[in-house]
Amino acid sequence: MQSESARVTSAEQSRFRIKDPNSKLRAVKVIALDRAAEPVVKRLAQLQWNGATFFTACAFAAQPQAGKDFSMTGWLADLAGRSRDLVNEVNAADLVVMVATAGESAAAASIIGEACSLKRVMTTGLIVGGEHASDEALSKTLSQLRPWSLMLVIANADDYIEDMLTALRA
Repeated sequence: MQSESARVTSAEQSRFRIKDPNSKLRAVKVIALDRAAEPVVKRLAQLQWNGATFFTACAFAAQPQAGKDFSMTGWLADLAGRSRDLVNEVNAADLVVMVATAGESAAAASIIGEACSLKRVMTTGLIVGGEHASDEALSKTLSQLRPWSLMLVIANADDYIEDMLTALRA
């Protein structure tokens, strides 16, 4: 009897093989949502990645503008401090990873999340400092990220975020 491996590698079965590469590089945008998350994102940016780009969202207004169809009110900043247009960055993304610190304000998540929803870009929220944060502090940050994150992870240590980004092929 022929093994399963031998059967699927036969000439007859080769016509079902996909000739394209297994996967393409992902365009991942990693955004620090608060000042305490900035050093984490800056440290991550120093590592080798497959096309991930890193930003801060500290230039965002806390609340959307009333009466607007789209509530994007500000710019992202790259790590060199240059302004970047949120919509352009989201248009070029396959995945947006928002990094927040437990207990800090993550109000920018709503603006970023809205842009990602409109463009159908997947979002992930990562919360750092969860190990030492109170339940109240953690709940505050979770409530701001949960509506805008398709996947939400509480990281007890910063190195977990590096592992997570590697798993997401950043």
